[in-house]
Amino acid sequence: MMLVTALTALTALTAPVGAAPTPCIVMNAASLPLAKRQSPLDSVSFSLKGGEVKICYGRPSSRGRTMIGGENVPYGKLWRTGANEPTMIHTSVALSIAGLAVPAGSYSLYTVPGPKEWEVIVNRSITQWGEEHGYTKEVEAQEVGRAKVPSASLKDPIERFTIRVEPAGADKASVVLEWEKTRVVLPVEAK
Repeated sequence: MMLVTALTALTALTAPVGAAPTPCIVMNAASLPLAKRQSPLDSVSFSLKGGEVKICYGRPSSRGRTMIGGENVPYGKLWRTGANEPTMIHTSVALSIAGLAVPAGSYSLYTVPGPKEWEVIVNRSITQWGEEHGYTKEVEAQEVGRAKVPSASLKDPIERFTIRVEPAGADKASVVLEWEKTRVVLPVEAK
């Protein structure tokens, strides 16, 4: 219950003034309650061109394991870009994400990690559970597109998968994915 309260407070603080906060979609809550998840649900929100952009994702921990490039998140294989539900992007404005034209709406975000670059996949489907085997041909058919972005090494490891946002100019931001010793930046621009 405390986690739900914290997420609600986070959402309320980051929503544009006067706008109703966009809730994160929680699936399988009966069998996998938020309070009992090993990978907590988190979100980050930011504004571009007067609209709200919110990213909801599960935050897995390494716990001594090699995740990126290891058995759990192998190079060259589809990843839900977090844990539990797929990572989801909710936007009230049209965006360019890593060069992909993304109209206002809700989307899932998948990636295919690689040692030097990651493939970013934006998909219209947000009803599937995040596990990669749930990325069926029907889900794949709803892709907005795929783009490639470089990955970089971090000096200090990060234990828990993190998505954060850095301003990158007027109506632009960098969505930063960081975990273990890997950093990937997705350029985002309001259109």
